[in-house]
Amino acid sequence: MREFAALALEEVPALAQDILREIRAEYPGLPVVLDDSGEPMALIGIRRALEGFVQQLASQEGRPRYHLEVFQEFGRGEGLHGRSLDSLQAIYRLGVRLAWRRLAEIGQQIEIPPPAMYELAESGFEYLDGLVDQSVRGYAEAAAREAGERLRLQRKLMELLLSDRRSDSAPGTTYGSGHGSGSGAAALGNGLGERAARVGWQLPERVAVGVLLRPARDAVAPAVGEGVLLDMEAEQPRMVVPDPDAAGRPELLRRAMTGWSGAIGPPVPLADAAKSLRWAEAAVRLMERGLLPSGEVLHCTEHTEALVLLQPEELIEDLARRCLAPLEHCGPAHGRRLAETLLAWLETRGGAPEVAARLGVHPQTVRYRLRQIRELWGDEVDDPDRRFELELVLRARRLRGQLGRA
Repeated sequence: MREFAALALEEVPALAQDILREIRAEYPGLPVVLDDSGEPMALIGIRRALEGFVQQLASQEGRPRYHLEVFQEFGRGEGLHGRSLDSLQAIYRLGVRLAWRRLAEIGQQIEIPPPAMYELAESGFEYLDGLVDQSVRGYAEAAAREAGERLRLQRKLMELLLSDRRSDSAPGTTYGSGHGSGSGAAALGNGLGERAARVGWQLPERVAVGVLLRPARDAVAPAVGEGVLLDMEAEQPRMVVPDPDAAGRPELLRRAMTGWSGAIGPPVPLADAAKSLRWAEAAVRLMERGLLPSGEVLHCTEHTEALVLLQPEELIEDLARRCLAPLEHCGPAHGRRLAETLLAWLETRGGAPEVAARLGVHPQTVRYRLRQIRELWGDEVDDPDRRFELELVLRARRLRGQLGRA
């Protein structure tokens, strides 16, 4: 074996050149990468691989003495350039076949017995597996680094998309009509287009922004599909859904969000994405307080009444104190019954039979309560503005569970 190793090592420089020449003939498009001294990295890798294999055989050690990190670099290069490892592994197999042909000649020259040559061949293929493992490790590192960089750039894009424009609106303002600042062209003016291009995200005309609540701390990110920006680093993950009303998009999101809860804001022009985010945040806060259904991902457009009436809490409560002041001297239970009757009357604008049917009580009971309401509020219940205010605050109380649902 020592004699074999000595002869093989003498052959290594020329053999490495021959192998590289054959590889380039077989794969003419293979890029040529030089090290700092100007020598091809592929030639260095082939030479080190041959020397390592021969030294391993001669020393009977379980691993080569030579450092073969260069094969990790080969794997990283494939990963960074978006190629698979298939062609690289094919090149390795070609190199091993060419190397084995010459090593077999050396074995015959010094009359190594056939059984020993079979073991030598097995060692060669085991060695090849080790080289492939090195490349796979490098490839995986490159893929992880690439994915991490993409996520970083994606978060930066989302930060820009959802940043200072948030001060332009707040829950309680309109969702936006798609004009003015809502155009995609306006968004391009502040670098959004450049950042989007870096992650391959095509700027949509409209977006909806979601805020999610983790079902568990180690929950796997939902498979929201290509094109949806997702930031899982935040305490409450956020996502930006392009063209949320596009065919198939709602159903795709519904399936992807199984097991998650949260809220998706209304569709808005791209430059107004922060408005959608703020509505989603508002909805999540109401969910956490038990004022909106939990356990699923809600769409704000399906809960507009609750978002409008429950968000400006201080203003609604102040209005309620003034509008419902006549009930202060009624007992809690009686006051609640009068409030429920008043709301039913305001919503139906019908007579005692209609209100009674809505409340599930006798019409005579309704007539009695309506007389009391007249006594408490007087002509105010005939004023359109006062009726609107009364219905507003009573609906808000019903949403909070302070009144029964008819």
